[in-house]
Amino acid sequence: MKYYSTNRQTPEVSLQEAVVKGLAPDRGLYMPEKIKALPQSFYDNIGSMSFQEIAYTVADAFFGEDIDADTLKDIVYDTLNFDTPVAHVTDNIYSLELFHGPTLAFKDVGGRFMARLLSYFIKKQGQKDVKVLVATSGDTGSAVANGFLRVEGIHVYVLYPKGKVSRIQECQFTTLGQNITAIEVDGTFDDCQALVKTAFLDEDLNKKLNLTSANSINVARFLPQAFYYFYAYAQLAKQGKAKNVVFSVPSGNFGNITAGLIAKRMGLPIKRFIAANNSNDIFYEYLQTGIYTPRPSVQTIANAMDVGDPSNFARVLDLYDKSLDKIKTDISGIWYTDNSIRETVKKTYSETGYLLDPHGACGYQALIDELKDNETGIFLETAHPAKFLEVVESIIGASISIPDKLQAFMKGEKQSIGINKEFKEFKNLLLK
Repeated sequence: MKYYSTNRQTPEVSLQEAVVKGLAPDRGLYMPEKIKALPQSFYDNIGSMSFQEIAYTVADAFFGEDIDADTLKDIVYDTLNFDTPVAHVTDNIYSLELFHGPTLAFKDVGGRFMARLLSYFIKKQGQKDVKVLVATSGDTGSAVANGFLRVEGIHVYVLYPKGKVSRIQECQFTTLGQNITAIEVDGTFDDCQALVKTAFLDEDLNKKLNLTSANSINVARFLPQAFYYFYAYAQLAKQGKAKNVVFSVPSGNFGNITAGLIAKRMGLPIKRFIAANNSNDIFYEYLQTGIYTPRPSVQTIANAMDVGDPSNFARVLDLYDKSLDKIKTDISGIWYTDNSIRETVKKTYSETGYLLDPHGACGYQALIDELKDNETGIFLETAHPAKFLEVVESIIGASISIPDKLQAFMKGEKQSIGINKEFKEFKNLLLK
């Protein structure tokens, strides 16, 4: 399988090169040259298959031409050593709980898969000094850092905006040490992301260092996120409730919803998607006007979605030939203020007993507002509510228990390096 750049100004590359490089030389994002439709027999039997069996079938469609079957199966099965169950919340609305992995966030799937795939490729190339750069607005940093922790030959640099991630999220990647370096940037997530992208395009830096990205700009991070869309559908199919399925996706950098769109292209019977934003409503505005206007992100209580220039918007445009009309056939948009998010968390907990995190609250409320009677809605509950402890407890007026996995991170000592948002300082840090 070859991979092309969304900017189409550079030659196609192999999977190995796409994964190891991360970003194309023309600043585009890599996309697979073809998206294979899976056979009807797969969908007929999907309700009786395990998460790992489903994921391997999907992974084989993308990566099977480049990785031998046994290796790919090992990567998939080792990645998915936890469940992503669908839980009924109310009426025809279900939660896809993506917080049962090691760092209690959806990015454990993509982060763990990418760590294993990249490790496979660098060993194949005989490299011993790859530097992984990742910008995080919250959960990406912890998932990637823990996915790569103690992986030989790889050093991870996690860039995060100072004072703009929750305390528990920060603990998950600043207390690890070893081959993980946390970099606290005096700026926004967009500034962190800009530093990472600029590093890949700096010729001097790339001559001296082997750099790659673990953000959703990397195909090995975002494509595996398609796994749980198939598995969510399978769980409803098993119950005979998989007709007119609508996925509501809390959206920040748009890697998650892009993976869902690719699942639909592979034949998964998804009726449509809702992109649920917080006050960073750039995509919603695009759907209304046809004009994409990135701008500095604003801080909200759904911090992982605080993105003012979503990288994966380029992939959405590419999938739909840059046609607004085509995009609107599959995706609608909606956005919520902090006050609306708080009200949703409080009301849902009071009426159903189900505790949402601020991001999942956006996805859930979008279904409440937009789901039709003949549709079944699944929202992505992207992180455990305890990761946003102070916010959630203040909303519901009660204490919530902190899972043992999170408590373990909170016992560690913070280790981070503070820098400003100027590229020169970041470059000097990497070269040292």
